[in-house]
Amino acid sequence: MSTTQIRNIAIVGTGLIGASWAAQYLARGFDVIATDPAPNAEAALRKCVDDAWELLTLIGLAPGANRDRLAFTADMKEAVSRADFVQESVPERLMLKARVFAEMDDAAPANSILASSASGITMDAIQSGCKRHPERCVVGHPFNPPHVIPLVEVVGGTKTSDAVIERTMTFYTSIGKKPIRLHKALPGHVGNRLQAALYREVLYLIQQGVVSVEDADIAVCYGPGLRWGVMGPSLQWHLGGGPGGIHHFVKHFMDGFVGQMKKLEMPDVTPALMDEVIDGVLKEANGQSVEQLAQAENKVVLELLALRAKASRTLP
Repeated sequence: MSTTQIRNIAIVGTGLIGASWAAQYLARGFDVIATDPAPNAEAALRKCVDDAWELLTLIGLAPGANRDRLAFTADMKEAVSRADFVQESVPERLMLKARVFAEMDDAAPANSILASSASGITMDAIQSGCKRHPERCVVGHPFNPPHVIPLVEVVGGTKTSDAVIERTMTFYTSIGKKPIRLHKALPGHVGNRLQAALYREVLYLIQQGVVSVEDADIAVCYGPGLRWGVMGPSLQWHLGGGPGGIHHFVKHFMDGFVGQMKKLEMPDVTPALMDEVIDGVLKEANGQSVEQLAQAENKVVLELLALRAKASRTLP
């Protein structure tokens, strides 16, 4: 099956991530059938899609995009039985995901792709119970919310075929995502591990009394964070090397950074430290709800992505 033949999408699990995926696929003009056993799941899903539609309209809807193309069933096997592509987003519990994948593998057409939104569980574990076609099982981990953030991390298990990984990469690209292929599976994939590494140091600096919670956030947002939204850290070092580029940087500056890396320490994540973080975050939020902050963030992210798109000829 080529990506142009993918027309029917099944969403398995319609929580925060699954609902966002549903909105994304509807906005790209697909027929979507969703399934979730939770009470009132359909009503909650349709509300999430409605809430996301304004932003998706700003991004730009594909021809044929329509919220009326969303169907719902409580029967998972019915949902996947005619799917060309399945996006699973059930809760992050290994036994649950493995069971769901085994059931999907039994019910889905042989040439469909089964993708998991798993953020920390490897595909080897998830596909362990698939008896028919484990080669079509792959991780397609988004960043939240999937209908706004372009990154998708794609990684297979030992039984996943390279052809399926490539088809998955091509498909995500075709719907406007920025997929990256992981050549080895690690818990947490790439993005979450990078976040954990940075936040480890943030917590250490707070605990050592070097900086407040608020100022640590300012340091990231108004310093390296601004640059990272334009190009990644390795390419940034190319700029940091001046006319000599990355060669000059590696020769003259890398030893200093290695010295700093060796001095990094793990914070002692105590209740007192967490209380300090909570107090600092609530001070930063300044009475705004999580929903209000998320809406504001999403709008700014879209504006940043629009700027990147305008500069696409000069930026990687």
